[in-house]
Amino acid sequence: MTDLVYRNIIKDLKDRIQDNEFESKKLPDERSLSDSYGVSRSSIKRALNVLANQGIIFKKRGSGTFINPLYQKNQTIFQYEGSNLGVTDSFKSDGKTPQIKLLDFDVIPATKELQTELFLDPGEFVYRIKRLRSFENKPFMIEMGYIPIRVAPELNQEIVTGSIFNYIEDAKGKSVTKSFMTITANPSTNEDQKLLGLKPVEPVGVMEGIFFLDDGTPFEVSNMRIHYQYLNYNTFVDLDENQ
Repeated sequence: MTDLVYRNIIKDLKDRIQDNEFESKKLPDERSLSDSYGVSRSSIKRALNVLANQGIIFKKRGSGTFINPLYQKNQTIFQYEGSNLGVTDSFKSDGKTPQIKLLDFDVIPATKELQTELFLDPGEFVYRIKRLRSFENKPFMIEMGYIPIRVAPELNQEIVTGSIFNYIEDAKGKSVTKSFMTITANPSTNEDQKLLGLKPVEPVGVMEGIFFLDDGTPFEVSNMRIHYQYLNYNTFVDLDENQ
């Protein structure tokens, strides 16, 4: 009976999220949900844990529980966790770490989409960081990232030519421990072909997602365009509903 109760809550919350019932992107607290569903807080907590493990919601320490905007946008999300989710550490070829070439680094006003994805207020600014990743001078990824200035106001050109996530961990004592990603394949653009050495008939892999700090703060929205020969990425997905 208990299993049926929390499964029904999961299904109902998913339906309400898909219907955009929570326009603020924030769910009611556990006590309010417990009262509205007429169930114990333990059932609510169990349901929310499952939704968090599925990448549908995320919990920000001290602020509450929020809907992952990419879930509503794409409905298909990969979740993986680790001690550091940066490309520098996550992508390796024969044990080699990719080199970084900085293509562009500037500051822009956050668009409405970025405001939604990074939970920013109107008028806030973000770093726009465009980099080319290579293995032994063979480009394999064009990476475009957007990081809120208020999260890391000290970023500069020297820092972003290295591993930003490692810098945040070493200098700020914070880790990027969770990411929600989508992976697709698209026709390559002229820029893809120029920078990645693709032929016009060859596709490009696309990974898009939001990276979160260990306290639940959205840290970066990233778009990675990958040479299809390198689109072989392993991840751990944990959908254990018994947690």
